[in-house]
Amino acid sequence: MATAATVPFSSPPSSSPPSPRIPHRRASGGGGGPLGLTTWTCHIASCDRLEYLLIHSVALLTDVHLQTLTGGSATTGSATGIQVQCRRYHALTQTTTTATAHGWLGAVRFLAAQLPDLTLTFPQESWLESAHFTLFPIYQHYGYSSNKNSSSSANSSNDAVLEGAVLEYLNRLEKHLLYRHSTYLTGTHISLADVALVQLLAATLQSVGTLTVLPQQVHRWMTTVLAQLQECLPYATIPGGWRHFGLQRANIWDTWTHFLTHTCTVTESPLELPAATVAVVAAATTTATAPKSKTVTMAPSPAKTTTKEAVAPPAPAPAPATTQSKEATPSVTEVPSDGGSDDPDDATNPILQKLQASGLSYELYDHVRCVTAEELIANVPVNYDGGETHTKNLFLRDKKHGHFLVTLHAHNTTFSTKQLAQLLKLSGKSNLRLADEATLWEKLHVKPGCVGPLCMALADLSLPEKERVTLVLDQALLQCQIIHSHALRNNASVKLTPTDLQTFLTQHCQVTPVILDFGGGGGGSTTEAGGAEEASAVAAAPKEAPKPKPAMASKKSSVETTTSTATTTSSSNKKSAKKGETLLALQWKKSENFPSWYSDVIVLSEMISYYDISGCYILRPWSYKMWELIQYWFNEQIQALGVENAYFPLFVSRERLEKEKDHVEGFAPEVAWVTKSGSGDLAQPIAVRPTSETIMYPAYSDWIQSHRDLPLKLNQWSNVVRWEFKYPTPFLRTREFLWQEGHTAHASFDEAAEMVMQALELYRRVYEELLAVPVVPGYKTEKEKFAGGFRTTTVEAYIAGSGRAIQGATSHNLGQNFGKMFDITFQNVKGESEVAWQTSWGLTTRTIGVMVMVHGDDTGLVLPPRVAPLHVVIVPIVSKKFTREEAEPYCQAILKDLQANQLRAKYDDRSMYNPGWKYNHWEQKGVPIRIEVGPRDVEQKSARVVIRHNNEKQDLPVEGLGATLVQLLDTIQNDMFVKAKQARDSHIVQVTDWKDFVPNLEQNNLVLTPWCGGEYQEWEETVKNKSRQESLEARGQDVEDEKTSTSVAAKTLCIPFDQPELPAGTKCIISGMDATCWVLWGRSY
Repeated sequence: MATAATVPFSSPPSSSPPSPRIPHRRASGGGGGPLGLTTWTCHIASCDRLEYLLIHSVALLTDVHLQTLTGGSATTGSATGIQVQCRRYHALTQTTTTATAHGWLGAVRFLAAQLPDLTLTFPQESWLESAHFTLFPIYQHYGYSSNKNSSSSANSSNDAVLEGAVLEYLNRLEKHLLYRHSTYLTGTHISLADVALVQLLAATLQSVGTLTVLPQQVHRWMTTVLAQLQECLPYATIPGGWRHFGLQRANIWDTWTHFLTHTCTVTESPLELPAATVAVVAAATTTATAPKSKTVTMAPSPAKTTTKEAVAPPAPAPAPATTQSKEATPSVTEVPSDGGSDDPDDATNPILQKLQASGLSYELYDHVRCVTAEELIANVPVNYDGGETHTKNLFLRDKKHGHFLVTLHAHNTTFSTKQLAQLLKLSGKSNLRLADEATLWEKLHVKPGCVGPLCMALADLSLPEKERVTLVLDQALLQCQIIHSHALRNNASVKLTPTDLQTFLTQHCQVTPVILDFGGGGGGSTTEAGGAEEASAVAAAPKEAPKPKPAMASKKSSVETTTSTATTTSSSNKKSAKKGETLLALQWKKSENFPSWYSDVIVLSEMISYYDISGCYILRPWSYKMWELIQYWFNEQIQALGVENAYFPLFVSRERLEKEKDHVEGFAPEVAWVTKSGSGDLAQPIAVRPTSETIMYPAYSDWIQSHRDLPLKLNQWSNVVRWEFKYPTPFLRTREFLWQEGHTAHASFDEAAEMVMQALELYRRVYEELLAVPVVPGYKTEKEKFAGGFRTTTVEAYIAGSGRAIQGATSHNLGQNFGKMFDITFQNVKGESEVAWQTSWGLTTRTIGVMVMVHGDDTGLVLPPRVAPLHVVIVPIVSKKFTREEAEPYCQAILKDLQANQLRAKYDDRSMYNPGWKYNHWEQKGVPIRIEVGPRDVEQKSARVVIRHNNEKQDLPVEGLGATLVQLLDTIQNDMFVKAKQARDSHIVQVTDWKDFVPNLEQNNLVLTPWCGGEYQEWEETVKNKSRQESLEARGQDVEDEKTSTSVAAKTLCIPFDQPELPAGTKCIISGMDATCWVLWGRSY
């Protein structure tokens, strides 16, 4: 997906969140490169001063020189609009090409297209079009109407209606910025849409004069963009002079900024229309002629209006609050919709325009924003039993066979790319993969999360057939009564029948979909819509929709399948639950779709719930208890080492955070900044803790004066925020996580080094003794070590299910670097001043995710006993012959015995669930032992014991059962570790030749190779890039998503402490230099 690229901002600003800057363009001449061989010159006719300023500022930012001004007036509105004639001259070929753009919007589009990194995206153009039809006519009305100061009732009505339109536009913009949590309209960088829209809005507000209360996010956005324009274009020269346009040179940005900061006030509440305006708008609504379709016809520009007739506000098309049918007739004064994140207005939405023109019956309705099919199922219920369904959509590419948009039934679909290739009868070897965002935008002009079959209306049919997108429809989808699908925005859906969908595609979009039956896993038939009797019959007589089985558990799934093209592939049947129902089994197999399996496990086992901020999750009691058990054990161990617990503040000042250069550079991209307090700006931005070195060490400087104050050993349990921009994974990669972080100061290097290894040993024991997960201890290379530290040690774990390594925990020897920065000095026994030696070490809730991935199976969690919230659950087998009342005394006696032996046990006496449901429930939650009690057990004074990790069953006497299970739990803990270690060890291989490196990665192996030394960072980068390239080529891919947290590239995991013998003369696998050690490589989370 195309985005406006800019130079990233490397440090936090003084009064706003970190933001990129506009690239500084030359103010005159040549945009063709460093030699200036290509020159663009523009001649503008019939333009007013705001239009000229808009075009001129964009021209400067795109290296286009506005050479002359011809014709028209600079201070009055234009009846015909701007004409921009652009001439391109190349000095080498001495050739000249010309082009003409109409209107300021056309000129901006044309100029933006001259630089690929600034080309406007579809959402950006939508914002500019809405401003063109809404703000610009209002600006012209106030700027040039001779009745501006008139007090006549007609003119007052005009003003009230127009002011109401501006207020509604501000509210819409505020909601958009609030939802995105972003400084800019689209993406994380400023774009030319921001530049132009801010100028339009500032000029409109200043010309109206009475609108001086601005929403908080809009005010921040405007001041941020104006500040960057002032920085980038402080002394821009306009041919003919600024005064010719009624402007003051180099002062317009300051003038508008002064207006925003001194004249305007800021509110956190939505803007309300004054009562007088509401009355006028209502009156205008009753007299306005309603259009016959949803497309709202904009009122003529009032630039030269001199009559006393009321002027209808030139607002964009309205969006309904609930369901609105095609035949609805909104008036031109209705409130514009909240487009949300980059959403096009309904009036300019090309899919809706084509639907309206088709004459087909459809309905458009708003709903909460849903990026995936799972979110739609959970949050936007439809009548599945009545034959309605949402859709799943995947945009796939194959290097040989082209691009495919696959639209599936939301529930009744078993899908795999292998099956798709078989049904499509693709010749030769196929390698269907999810396409990236840029390809999606290039082919369908749609962003991830908004994909649907209606997007084929935007497909380029002029391309050669092999370059076009092939639409594949699931036959089960066409057997429904109603299909719900996105149309360019994911907070609204279109309802239409399968017949109308096929008619729209074939007759109005000239797209013939391929219909496939994915039922049964591998078979199925293929038909083309409109080309076979079978397809016609399906269209004419839709069958009853398949009814999903009762499903349970998650209100929201994390699986990023469906409308997003850059997430995960749907490869098996995913049935989701309706609210209040229960899902009795996982819908994914660990070996078939590991990411989706993992998501299912952590949700259905009640470990997490999803939150409305991406990358943030709710830890439910089941998972938080595991974290507490780790805390209890770890606290006991570190206190034996003389470490005390403390707590330091969550926030850190900019000055402190930036004190250690290497340290802040390592964390800068992930730092979250607080810039507001209520409605006011903070004097200085405050960072939210990404780590605590810079928070704690100023206090250490105060506390440490003498060698008698050492060692100082502190630990804190806290939360940390690192604003990751890679795709999040619960527990493994989140924007907020829990951890412990130890920070110690010592009188000597040796003492600090000993502390580092003591902490690392505790981390090894957490993984191996508590979590039953084997790890590889070792040193990090210079490239991978902690930013600002001297040396980093680590324990690295391995996930057999995904073939990836993961950093388990790290312990850092910080040397004296931080001590020098923060003046942590002490007087030694000789009375001399020395800098303290420091360490830091941390363990996070990532441990829980690693444990789940290593031990979980196709039934759910498998918990090692030492971190299991429950060791044992007792389930009575109740029936008419064996009632709950009869079972309870026996079960309670067992429970009492277990608890007396310090076992965490529970008697599940719930009456609303049968025994089978309880078995499944506690298996999903991973309880190590289940005790079943039936009438025969009571008679024989025994109990059936079922072991979760291997499903073994044995009957044991209840006499002494507690003591027996204590020993059994120790056996289970050991068996789980042995099994995991065997799986890990079978995937560690030694490689000495590069040709064997990537093939072993493809076999999910960790690779141990000879290495020239961790100080050769450039060779690490070479391995990373070369392994990525070769892996992508082997998979038939060109690029990988830069946000992916599961790259195919290899990276160094550690230089293991346990080094195999290295024969003399062994060469480094990549550099060819003499090897000095073995290093462990792998694909990592």
